Amino acid sequence: MKFLSYSPDQIELLPPSAREVLGEDHLCFFVRRVVARLNLSAIEQAYSEEGQPGYHPALLVSVWLYAYALGITSARRLEQRIREDLAFRYLAAGAQPDFWTLNAFRRRHPKALNDLFTQVLELARTAGLGRLGHVAIDSTRVKANASPNRTETVEKLRTERARIRRRIRRWQQACNADDPNEQAGWTLEADRRQALEQRLAEIPARLQELRKSPVKRPSTTDPDSRFLRMRQGFVLGYTAMLAASEDQLIVEQRVSQEGTDSAALLPTLEGVKQRCGETPRQVSADSGFFALEPLEKLEQQQLDAYVPDPNLARVLNRGGRLHHRAKHPVHRRMRHKLRSRSGRAIYGRRKALIEPIFGVLKEQRGMRSFRLRGLVKVGIELTFATTAYNLTRLWRMVPNWGRRP
Repeated sequence: MKFLSYSPDQIELLPPSAREVLGEDHLCFFVRRVVARLNLSAIEQAYSEEGQPGYHPALLVSVWLYAYALGITSARRLEQRIREDLAFRYLAAGAQPDFWTLNAFRRRHPKALNDLFTQVLELARTAGLGRLGHVAIDSTRVKANASPNRTETVEKLRTERARIRRRIRRWQQACNADDPNEQAGWTLEADRRQALEQRLAEIPARLQELRKSPVKRPSTTDPDSRFLRMRQGFVLGYTAMLAASEDQLIVEQRVSQEGTDSAALLPTLEGVKQRCGETPRQVSADSGFFALEPLEKLEQQQLDAYVPDPNLARVLNRGGRLHHRAKHPVHRRMRHKLRSRSGRAIYGRRKALIEPIFGVLKEQRGMRSFRLRGLVKVGIELTFATTAYNLTRLWRMVPNWGRRP
């Protein structure tokens, strides 16, 4: 025979065991071993015993972590892969939850899912990863699931008010007209006029609230998002903060609305201490995190920090001379430390530790934009993405972790 037999309509297409096709070292089996070690009681207690039984939290956590490890962030796309992909079918144990169930689970448990990130981090540290000798901190802008054109400003509200008034005036003139045909056409829009009058009555309150708000152009689609500066200009989105260990394990993650990073250095370090239970020996961050008050507190805590000011960062990256002298003692000591040979070498490691993580999350895992809306919900997305990253990091560094001898 020249060819092997080909029968797509045979009765049994799948093998008796997924391990026969995927192999023992496949990522899905590693995800299953890790999830089996996690404490899911916080998620389990959120469900009632009344009504129809739901899908087990271990199933939903497993398929979502594996999905984010592959760069799948859409609930509809995940539903399709659970039906078609052998690894997803194994993790789902043959069940087929729909996209509504998958998305509802992702939205419902923000705190419990954040605790799962800490649990996975603890498992990785027990395996020897997550060394805190040098922790690198950085941030990136992630687009929101909202159009930058759908914003609310004073000018837009005034224009909307004038347009509604003209519409109501035309409606009243048509109702008073002698032409019965024209009058009948406009009379049918009585409900429409009532809705317009209600919108018109709400505009003064919206104007007053907008004038008091510190946000100049709030988004009507995602009010929690902000216009943030990037190299290419401004983007409507959020700021994702990450802290990486010496072996490129994410030891802290958080989402912020702030346009600058100067106030985020201390909260990020405090998050590292809480999740890891110890204080890092060294910490480095780029010039966006530079501020005198946090650096003073780090000196009081005797923590070796390497955070250049923007002027010094330009010199370190491009060369040249400093144009402004440092007046504050903390500022002078930081410049003296970073201009030394050892300080340059330590600060130079920052990019090698944190920048590749952002590259993986954005280029391979689809984290250039969020799918959900709201600060809490985008925080869930970042939690899933960073937890899945730590899982794959642990899988590559210690592939036999959790496997029975």
